[in-house]
Amino acid sequence: MAVAAAAAVHVLVERHQTLATAESLTGGLVAATIVEIPGVSAVYRGGLVVYATELKGTLAGVPGELLEERGPVDPDVAAKLAEGARDRCGADWGLATTGVAGPEPQDGKPVGLVYVAVAGPDGTRVEELKLGGNRAAIRTESVTAVLSLLTEVLRETPAPA
Repeated sequence: MAVAAAAAVHVLVERHQTLATAESLTGGLVAATIVEIPGVSAVYRGGLVVYATELKGTLAGVPGELLEERGPVDPDVAAKLAEGARDRCGADWGLATTGVAGPEPQDGKPVGLVYVAVAGPDGTRVEELKLGGNRAAIRTESVTAVLSLLTEVLRETPAPA
């Protein structure tokens, strides 16, 4: 996790861009991992821990109809969470995690089904993960995955002029 966080923060510092997070299944672990990196205060704006489904709407701006129709573990919900973090925290980039860490399935979704998302100036990318292991392993791998996705998207996106 720390290596993925350091890589993402390094690129953001080089680009003079900022980051915000919206987390569900990771419960603040993405934010906690990011803020371990020295110099992160130059880029990290803040984040939302929206564990309860209704808070995904009220705090992160996910449309209520989307949550009612599909539930919280959905690729479009992940995208809206990332976009909401970006918008509500006034950041260049937003990250999001949502999924089922276990030990039991949730709303018909299997343990280990996770969606991570990155929202930026040119759009949003979502990845579906099917993770194994226990609750801690699923949460840890989700953090690494969303930070790695951010680094990948940053490297593919031209830096602002």
